[in-house]
Amino acid sequence: MLNRKWRALSLLLLAEILALSLWFSATAVVPALRREVGLDALVAALFTSAVQAGFVAGTLLSALLGLADRLDPRRFFAAACLVAAGANAAILILPPAQLNGPYLVPLLRFVTGMAMAGIYPVGMKLAATWARSGDGRSDLGRLVGLLVGALTLGSALPHLVNAQLVNAPGGLDWRFAIATTSGAALAAAGLILLAEIGPARATPRAFHPREVLAAWRERPLRLANLGYLGHMWELYAMWAWIALFLQASLALNPDGLAGAELAQAPLLGAFAAIAAGALGCVAGGWLADRWGRTTLTIGALAVSGSCALLSGAVFGGPLVALLALCLVWGFSIVADSAQFSASISELARPDLTGTMLTIQTCAGFLLTLVTIHLVPFFAEALGWRYAFIFLALGPVIGIIAMARLRGLPEASRLAGGRR
Repeated sequence: MLNRKWRALSLLLLAEILALSLWFSATAVVPALRREVGLDALVAALFTSAVQAGFVAGTLLSALLGLADRLDPRRFFAAACLVAAGANAAILILPPAQLNGPYLVPLLRFVTGMAMAGIYPVGMKLAATWARSGDGRSDLGRLVGLLVGALTLGSALPHLVNAQLVNAPGGLDWRFAIATTSGAALAAAGLILLAEIGPARATPRAFHPREVLAAWRERPLRLANLGYLGHMWELYAMWAWIALFLQASLALNPDGLAGAELAQAPLLGAFAAIAAGALGCVAGGWLADRWGRTTLTIGALAVSGSCALLSGAVFGGPLVALLALCLVWGFSIVADSAQFSASISELARPDLTGTMLTIQTCAGFLLTLVTIHLVPFFAEALGWRYAFIFLALGPVIGIIAMARLRGLPEASRLAGGRR
């Protein structure tokens, strides 16, 4: 049984990494397109924001139709991979003039984002079917933590690639990047069909749209979702802008760096900060299964929120202090991410787990569209030194929500009774 479990989870993990590479393919494409077709700044921004918006639309549609609970999750995942790969690869056949237009490429990226709704939340549901429970030794937090950790590492990789290309002649061939990520998603579609569904899968029943409201009507679910929203308020805004924050800080105080080193440092720093979150996810999952979900999430939110408040203090300061804060922030900001999903899996009715996870994810990513655009607003109005401070509001709300959840009787269902 144990070998079957880890074989299935290994296939799921690899499929998630390959499929989610589509999400960040635009990061590698934009620099090359700027050289080739003079890509407009607004269109370049849409390459990423269109995926976010599409993901929100896809998760909402999936939740309203209950797709994550009504369909075989492996086939749903595979179909989503095929759609996403097709939309991504379609960019290759567009004429050069259309690559810099505000419609076709963003539309294809939007479709890619919609398809992601059948990959990321469904992967969470598949991981949950292998969770051990009922003996006081739940490992759900560790399983989902491994999944989110792998995705976090994938999120960091574009910064590493861009850092290596700072002085590379000709830069990255964007066509190769698009073709490779599309091929990776096709491979993911095949791999996921080889993965078994765990024994903890509930038998789906008829879905009623009004049950979507349970995510906010039932107090335990509502508090877990509010905790997640506090977490998401901070997470993607930090990920999206940490490289520019570092660049602005080093422009003020290079701390001995110059030339290529100075150009690469913000990108390498951003990679290290985000990649540290992969370790945070694994450690957070392990600790949450032993200390409790609410204990871990409250602690992680407190650390990451403190880092947001202190970001202005290290801005323009010594490089060692700047990077140290970014590494701690990157580690803690996502260490709790999987635990909000794990909490929903343990608090929701088993036959509605997929839908509840989809609702949670939809709400969280919708919120990221707000904060991602607020950071540059504050950066322009107040300067980069103070651009991240407002992000601490999310952790404060998250801590309050999770502390209240901890006091409810239903919290005994979390982490095998460890709350």
